[in-house]
Amino acid sequence: MKYMNKSLSELHKMLKNGEVTSEELIKESLELSHEVQDKYNAFVTILDDAKGTKITDNVLSGIPCGIKDNYSTRGVLSTGSSNTLKDYVPFFDATAYAKLKEAGAVMVNKTVMDEFGMGGTGTTGHTGVVLNPWDPSRMCAGSSAGSACAVAAGVYPYATGSDTGDSIRKPAAYCGIVGYKPTYGMISRYGLFPFASSLDHLGVLTRNVKDAAIVVDNMKGIDKYDMTSWDSSKIHLANSLTGNVKGKKLCYIKEICDIAEYDNPSDELKEHMDNFFKAIDKCKELGMEVEEVSVDRTLLNALASVYVVISCAEATSNMSNLTGIIFGPRGEGKTWDEQTKDYRTKGFSSLIKRRFVIGSYVLQAKNQERYFRNAQRVRRLLVDAWKDLFKKYDAVILPVSSGPAKKLDGDKDILSKETVTLEEHLQVGNFGGFPSITIPDGFINNLPVALNITGNCYDDENVLNIAYALENAMDYKDQLAKEVK
Repeated sequence: MKYMNKSLSELHKMLKNGEVTSEELIKESLELSHEVQDKYNAFVTILDDAKGTKITDNVLSGIPCGIKDNYSTRGVLSTGSSNTLKDYVPFFDATAYAKLKEAGAVMVNKTVMDEFGMGGTGTTGHTGVVLNPWDPSRMCAGSSAGSACAVAAGVYPYATGSDTGDSIRKPAAYCGIVGYKPTYGMISRYGLFPFASSLDHLGVLTRNVKDAAIVVDNMKGIDKYDMTSWDSSKIHLANSLTGNVKGKKLCYIKEICDIAEYDNPSDELKEHMDNFFKAIDKCKELGMEVEEVSVDRTLLNALASVYVVISCAEATSNMSNLTGIIFGPRGEGKTWDEQTKDYRTKGFSSLIKRRFVIGSYVLQAKNQERYFRNAQRVRRLLVDAWKDLFKKYDAVILPVSSGPAKKLDGDKDILSKETVTLEEHLQVGNFGGFPSITIPDGFINNLPVALNITGNCYDDENVLNIAYALENAMDYKDQLAKEVK
């Protein structure tokens, strides 16, 4: 009998009833890990010596999971999928992972990501490209590519992720699963390798909304080591999932969702929007009100550029400690600056180096006002625009991306001007620290597509309950990847 295709609640019940043991679950998960690694390259490390844990009343106890490779895990290789840390073994656990361990969760592998989270393709990790389990010729998106791949392939019910622009939510969309990043600071970032500190969120990838709520209930909490964390002890995500959403108000943005806004929409885009509006009809059947709203097109067009400027600037600063002298393989050279230059030149991929160049450029004194400060101002305008929507609406609902997962042999870096806002709008959730969840809403050419629900800060219970109700009204819950033939 297979177990890893089941939900957390189902597995917990079976463990409590003695129908299966933690050791049996771990054995199956490890076997699947090796199968998935051979086919899709989802893991940096597989922990073949993982052991079962005591079964308690905590739903996570005894159940395997995956941990993204930018979470510090004591005594276990943690590379951030970068050659600069290819041999780095931390001496402490990230707070979020420590909380999962305390709950009885069992890590069976560390998942591949785009190098240090800087990428949306799953192709820049030092161990190679992560392939999509629905179609290996396509990407999983990134940066939480390995986590999304593994959960969709049925290796375990959940894996952790991090999200700086859409790095949990878009891989979830491309892999036909659920991706949830809670309000900024609900989960401590202590022990997460930092990318862009004002944008970084921790979260989870699962196959249903309830599992996402259960996992984050165990990860969240105030932490003395992270001054941005806050007391969420009165928020109970899993218990808030009633499915009662009658009277809730949602909105979608005309400039993103109206097919007439696109000069030459592809057939995929048309079908994607059709799926989205079928989901809108489901929302109305559930008793929710859904309205179209308009947001200034000029503001929306600036979204992607704002993200690039701010994220690259913060990354340049955060990763200045990667010198090869404090830790990492020592570079060659007679002086410390020669050694650092050699280490960084050889260790970082071309994409990372390009982002560091951009970050350094916009932070130069002569450029700060024109680029970095202006990007901060536009970020504020975007956040205020969404905040204004939240005064009237419980959440904003939008399609994710312009269609299913992109081909790996396509251009990975250049976005179409026509669909750039559709591809990048999830970044607003990071600009404002808003709770945001992606759920599957259909298929195009047998490949999954998804929608996103984003709400106001600290309103995670409401956002998840809306997603939960809509998920149960559609037919895409608990999906496992089936390779397109």
